[in-house]
Amino acid sequence: MKIHVAQTAEGLGREAAGRAEEILNACIGKQGYARIVLSTGASQFTFLQALQEKAIDWSKVEMFHLDEYVGLSESHPASFRKYLKERFLSFAPVSQAHFVNGEGDVQANLKRLGEELTRLPIDLALIGIGENAHIAFNDPPADFQTTVPYKIVDLDQDCKAQQVREGWFPSVDEVPKQAITMTVQQMMKSRVILSCVPNQVKAKAVYETLKGDRVSEHVPATILKTHPDWTLYLDRQSASLLEDSVASK
Repeated sequence: MKIHVAQTAEGLGREAAGRAEEILNACIGKQGYARIVLSTGASQFTFLQALQEKAIDWSKVEMFHLDEYVGLSESHPASFRKYLKERFLSFAPVSQAHFVNGEGDVQANLKRLGEELTRLPIDLALIGIGENAHIAFNDPPADFQTTVPYKIVDLDQDCKAQQVREGWFPSVDEVPKQAITMTVQQMMKSRVILSCVPNQVKAKAVYETLKGDRVSEHVPATILKTHPDWTLYLDRQSASLLEDSVASK
């Protein structure tokens, strides 16, 4: 585990984007391609803005993402497919973009997506941490055991409230009750994981994730501490509850 604390969310985004550039270019140089999993949400804005400036041959990159709401149209402002098309694919013409589709025959969609995802290892995964310490839509208590690549989950009230606070939905009642998420075991198979977690609203989740050696399904992000190559990018606000010795790692 490595921890980087930037002064601002913008600085955090630049640091993480620089590291992502190094990883993707190394993979392309070594094997001719790279496979990436992307996070969405407000916490990823500065990372994606900085990533636009990086020199990466996107035609050699294959993209997946973590989650999507069940039954939500791609045209809805909260759709993660819409988010990625506007904020990532607008500057990154990847070789293939594999979307989590929560419309239509969802189980058939997940079967096809899972087959594509597990065909080869993921080189780089961007895994955010939610206000309730969820990773993707694995809310507490998270399932650390399932081996399927994606699953349908019920969203808890804290997760729904976060979506409203970030402006994706006008009220909790309008947040879908279910979502599709990449599973914890599948995320942990990624060769490298980077987590961009800025802003004061994430400080408690960051503290709960890092304190002690505890790994608990009630704080899902704690599982990331067991990954052999995980780097956590914080800003001064999200690191505000940490002791100086932890924040300086």
